[in-house]
Amino acid sequence: MNITSIICDYESHTKDICAIRYEVFVDEQNVPEELEIDGLDGEAKHVLAFVDGLPIGTGRILDDGHIGRVAILKNHRGLGIGKLIMRELVKWAEDMTLEKVWLSSQWHAHSFYLDLGFVCVGEIYKEAGIDHIKMFRAL
Repeated sequence: MNITSIICDYESHTKDICAIRYEVFVDEQNVPEELEIDGLDGEAKHVLAFVDGLPIGTGRILDDGHIGRVAILKNHRGLGIGKLIMRELVKWAEDMTLEKVWLSSQWHAHSFYLDLGFVCVGEIYKEAGIDHIKMFRAL
């Protein structure tokens, strides 16, 4: 199994990014499509992860350090691909000399981000009907 990733813009990889996110968020988690497509993709940097050349994971970061839309296709989870994507996004933020990165984690996934050096801030809240917690990491 050959796992690779690239940093890209939305315009050049819209089809692959949208296909992964739609399958994970809309189909699997029942997030309304109008919430998943928020109009910020064009201003974000994206990471696309591949297994043997097939796109299977993605995530994005905005100029203010907001990481989001991290999604791995179900049959490729547990292989370290999420951590690979997060390392790429954090490295981009470091290269841009940002002071911190932050995200809104689904509660069931917050320990994944804790393992990557993020800390929880505030209370659990609902977003798209799913429990979330804000998290950040100083760089």
